[in-house]
Amino acid sequence: MEHGDFFSSKDFPALKNDTFLKAAWGEVTDYVPVWCMRQAGRYLPEFRETRATQDFFTTCRTPTICCELTLQPLRRFPLDAAIIFSDILVIPQALGMEVTMVPGKGPTFPEPLNEPADLQKLHENVDVTRELAYVFQAITLTRHKLKGEVPLIGFSGAPWTLMAYMIEGGGSNTMSKAKRWLYQYPSACHKLLKILTNVIIDYLVGQVKAGAQALQVFESHAGHLGYEQFSEFSLPYLREIAQQVKEKLKASGIIQVPMIVFAKDAHYALEDIANSGYEVVGLDWTIQPQIARERTGTKVTLQGNMDPCALYAPKDKISEIVKKMIEEFGTQRYIANLGHGMYPDMDPEHVAAFVESVHKYSQKKLQE
Repeated sequence: MEHGDFFSSKDFPALKNDTFLKAAWGEVTDYVPVWCMRQAGRYLPEFRETRATQDFFTTCRTPTICCELTLQPLRRFPLDAAIIFSDILVIPQALGMEVTMVPGKGPTFPEPLNEPADLQKLHENVDVTRELAYVFQAITLTRHKLKGEVPLIGFSGAPWTLMAYMIEGGGSNTMSKAKRWLYQYPSACHKLLKILTNVIIDYLVGQVKAGAQALQVFESHAGHLGYEQFSEFSLPYLREIAQQVKEKLKASGIIQVPMIVFAKDAHYALEDIANSGYEVVGLDWTIQPQIARERTGTKVTLQGNMDPCALYAPKDKISEIVKKMIEEFGTQRYIANLGHGMYPDMDPEHVAAFVESVHKYSQKKLQE
């Protein structure tokens, strides 16, 4: 295959391990599949070495490096899925906002949205095929380079989470500036959320066209909302994304892919989330597996939910935690993961112990 063909979303290698996709669709699996949020991250020395020569968003805009970073954890661990290396804040950038990654501080918007009039500064009609082509190229390249070993997950931030960053100007413990908008400028909030939703839909559809075999929507800041605010400013847009992505894929004659919604700390609305049109509901570590099963029934697959900090535990303790987690979730309609992303100071050997334990205990339980 010529190098240029790696950017052609045709003739992808046949998939060899479809366990993750089977679990996502609710089909019977021979073991519990596992992957980790932020599995391509700074805890890997090879990741730090690859990233050393470029700033963060330059890396995100370089398909060959995104591909390499995506593949690195697959070389170390027998994970059942890859997730493309990118960032949720590429969407605000596509809308015309400047975002930088400040060492020791994280993502920063030099000119955040301060009042509703600032919405006029955003690009009205975003051509995602042009503005976010680098993500699509990275996905296509990675699909070829994976050689069918495991499926590739694409992703996006959800509207409320992106809106919060755009107003706060970065991370926040309270999200008080963004929540102030919800109370003072609800109409402007809905306008902004709709702008984001439209871009996200096109972005996710573009990812599938480029080769993504599953999609995850990160509503990382759901925990800052109460039930009423979530029901007004998050849930309708999550539903619209799931519905419209599926409709657009169908209209384009493209095979559907499973969709995952991860609304962190939003188990106050778990029933609503389970009915929002996604095949998989991601869970953080603050909810008990049995309660999540009772509240979601059998209509969705659950994903999660080991506390990431459990990876600091000794390996034998990690095995105990995994065993208990699998016993409580069960072996079917379940994808093992962490309840959030990994941290930079985590030991890769402990990640290996987590992955190995999931496979070991789920296979053992299925043989009982």
